[in-house]
Amino acid sequence: MWGGRKLSCSGRRFLGVLGSGSRARRAERPRLAPWAVFSDVQLICTLQNKPWNFKEYGTMCIKSCRMTFSSLNRIEIYWPPWTQPYSSSRTTVDSSEVKTFLALAHKWWDEEGVYAPLHSMNDLRVPFIRDNLLKTVANHHPGKPLFGMKILDVGCGGGLLTEPLGRLGASVFGIDPVEENIKTAQHHKAFDPVLDKKIEYRACSLEEIVQDTEETFDAVVASEVVEHVADLEAFIQCCCQGLKPGGSLFITTINKTQLSYALGIVFSEQIAGIVPKGTHTWEKFVSPEKLESILESNGLSVQTVAGMLYNPFSGCWHWSKHTSLNYAAHAVKSVAADRSGPAELVAEEGAEVPQAKASTPAGVHEELRK
Repeated sequence: MWGGRKLSCSGRRFLGVLGSGSRARRAERPRLAPWAVFSDVQLICTLQNKPWNFKEYGTMCIKSCRMTFSSLNRIEIYWPPWTQPYSSSRTTVDSSEVKTFLALAHKWWDEEGVYAPLHSMNDLRVPFIRDNLLKTVANHHPGKPLFGMKILDVGCGGGLLTEPLGRLGASVFGIDPVEENIKTAQHHKAFDPVLDKKIEYRACSLEEIVQDTEETFDAVVASEVVEHVADLEAFIQCCCQGLKPGGSLFITTINKTQLSYALGIVFSEQIAGIVPKGTHTWEKFVSPEKLESILESNGLSVQTVAGMLYNPFSGCWHWSKHTSLNYAAHAVKSVAADRSGPAELVAEEGAEVPQAKASTPAGVHEELRK
């Protein structure tokens, strides 16, 4: 190992040589005139904002270069990368999360395996979605209460939630960025001819769906997904774009608290092994307050936030009065916000901006009384 003082001295000498060398190289480089006029083609070249590299030293210099073609009477402006307008092609998919779930793609339908908590979560989340959607329709089919509704299941995995929603009569479109997950979901639905007609799967991201199709959905479901995305605000924005005016967004996720770190990561992953290590990142957990703020800034009115509690000994989920661990949220897209844009514009026009409600569905009340 080199001593710190020797390395520091030699480093200074090296940088001194490098600096003098780079200055010499730059001195030898011919300088371009700031502008040149070519009378034969009437071409005027003005240098402004064109990046180029000193590859031999790994440093970047910004030079000015903007070309104005007088013959075309047009000026083309080159935007530096850090000032480019927002692009909707930016992905919300975290590549590290994709690798984690790719390794577990074949275990989705093992009810005693690593996804056992998600299987039992259907006892809460399926009625939660069904009952809140039924509030938006006057009549429904007794055997297929969600018949005629189109639902987008984001991050569907192997189809654990997609299939129950399809059995309730809804036409469900399940998407997931992990292609192996989609293969597992397609293979499993093939065993039920009814589901084969009601469910469609596609390996893609949410933003791809928003860009590639103009179709909107009665409901978008993101269950146990938002704690795995790379950009939460962009993800919620895409969810809102995929909803019809008056459509519902359903989210289940984990609160960002000390208790969720202790039980959700330390106990569940490192001690009990309920879920594989590395499945969750505590920094990505989101509190109900922050989630509600993001939802409302995108024209979604929060209707319900209800706590959820998992018992690792019984393997069952229960509704809870507290949201310090898991919770479910239901929000509705504002019709006025969809027509007029941000809530501020709606308020200026005198329209009523829907207020968030912290109510709890009747089914949840019954469960809590038990």
